[in-house]
Amino acid sequence: MNNRPADRHKNKTLATLLAVALGGPGTHRFYLYGVRDFWAWIYVCAFALFVCAIVLAQAPHPLAISLLALFPLSIFAGWIEGLIIGLTPDDKWDAQHNAGSQRLSASGWPVVTLLVLTFAGGFTAVILSMARATDLFLTGGAYG
Repeated sequence: MNNRPADRHKNKTLATLLAVALGGPGTHRFYLYGVRDFWAWIYVCAFALFVCAIVLAQAPHPLAISLLALFPLSIFAGWIEGLIIGLTPDDKWDAQHNAGSQRLSASGWPVVTLLVLTFAGGFTAVILSMARATDLFLTGGAYG
């Protein structure tokens, strides 16, 4: 077996974990597709924009900076990709990412657990972000 990236076995559980835990800067995209992946670099730029908004939100700022700081789009997108990766059937995963590998994927309960935690945490984060954005928009942040 060669050590070329196309021949390496891509672990579905690891890809899901990377998307959930470190999806904001796009580590799962770099793991799956390498440094030449266009979308991985979009994740990096969106995450950098989020970090800049967090820094700018410390001083007086317009509402747009607050919204950028409240809605980390790259992190939310990483969670959605984590759900997509985790819900992909093993045979389809192997056909797409492990065509040159001799091994077959056998994801189990760790992926299911990650999916449940991702959905619960992601839903909670989106609702909290929407509530805080509504507070900022309607009251100017008087309640927090």
